[in-house]
Amino acid sequence: MTKATKQISKLFAAMVLAGVASHSFAADTITIGIAGPKTGAVTQYGDMQFAGANQAVKDINAKGGVDGKMLEVKEYDDACDPKQAVAVANKVVNDGVKFVVGHLCSSSTQPASDIYEDEGVIMITPAATSPDITARGYKMIFRTIGLDSAQGPAAGNYIADHVKPKVVAVLHDKQQYGEGIASAVKKTLEAKGVKVAVFEGLNAGDKDFSSIIQRLKQNNVDFVYYGGYHPELGLILRQSKEKGLKAKFMGPEGVGNESIAQIAQDASEGLLVTLPKSFDADPANKAVVDAIKADGKDPSGPFVFPAYSAVQLIAEGIKAAKSDDTAKVAETIHKGTFKTPTGDLSFDEKGDLKDFKFVVYEWHFNKPKTEVSPQ
Repeated sequence: MTKATKQISKLFAAMVLAGVASHSFAADTITIGIAGPKTGAVTQYGDMQFAGANQAVKDINAKGGVDGKMLEVKEYDDACDPKQAVAVANKVVNDGVKFVVGHLCSSSTQPASDIYEDEGVIMITPAATSPDITARGYKMIFRTIGLDSAQGPAAGNYIADHVKPKVVAVLHDKQQYGEGIASAVKKTLEAKGVKVAVFEGLNAGDKDFSSIIQRLKQNNVDFVYYGGYHPELGLILRQSKEKGLKAKFMGPEGVGNESIAQIAQDASEGLLVTLPKSFDADPANKAVVDAIKADGKDPSGPFVFPAYSAVQLIAEGIKAAKSDDTAKVAETIHKGTFKTPTGDLSFDEKGDLKDFKFVVYEWHFNKPKTEVSPQ
């Protein structure tokens, strides 16, 4: 071996050792991606997701991490836009991230989940409720919230059995989430003998709803279900009151945040909303609630605790699998039951929770919402 060859061999050995050291350092942490809207019309929901997931990471790390490995977070903004969500999913893969909490909007979650499944990335959404996301038999995709196929009937049954309106309209925003849940509500109502006089889609982002409000008045509609998000429903509520439409409104968890009252003002009074249980009101979750408040965040949003539980599920799945290999972790999650702040979670073969109940609340202007679900 020549002197030059020896020098090259030493250099190569040094590079290998550096690589090993680097790999060893990286192995001391487990990265969790949080993907959702940090910009766009529904950033309030993204705030909930980021607040819950980040708090879970802090709490887990404070207890020594996962088998001695600290969790670290990489945040990604998909703006609840499907194209941006695909770009985010590809970036997650390129970044070498193997665990994702997100996405949030169903229309963004579904195309992103295709990429994660193909690339062996575990994705747990705390917010996307469209049944289509988990209907394809994927092994890497889970959610810590219920499905619209359960939320729709919960709303439809409440309308038929407790509100008992005379003339019903069901509106939606033509998007996967909004139209999907609106269709589920319509199907439930019609199965219970309640005729839906108007079933119509609106354009997300529109500001003037005069024409549809006029149509509702002409049909003497006294109850309106809206499938979609709060920016449009807030305007519909306000404009309906201004134009004299005397109807009660209801919507899914996508309308259930304080911004609905900011947009609609007192026209939001009496709005019915299906939401996950108020996990922040559970005394067992007081320490988490206090920590989130101390961080200047609101613990009461519907996606805060499902996001917290998603991180905890990843951590517990890794522990139970005795590995951070995603195939092994996914298999372990499918088979196990995990204690979390949102309950004892177990999953079916599709990655959906075996038991999740939506609760009906009545919204109030400048006052806390009240539960009105039948006990």
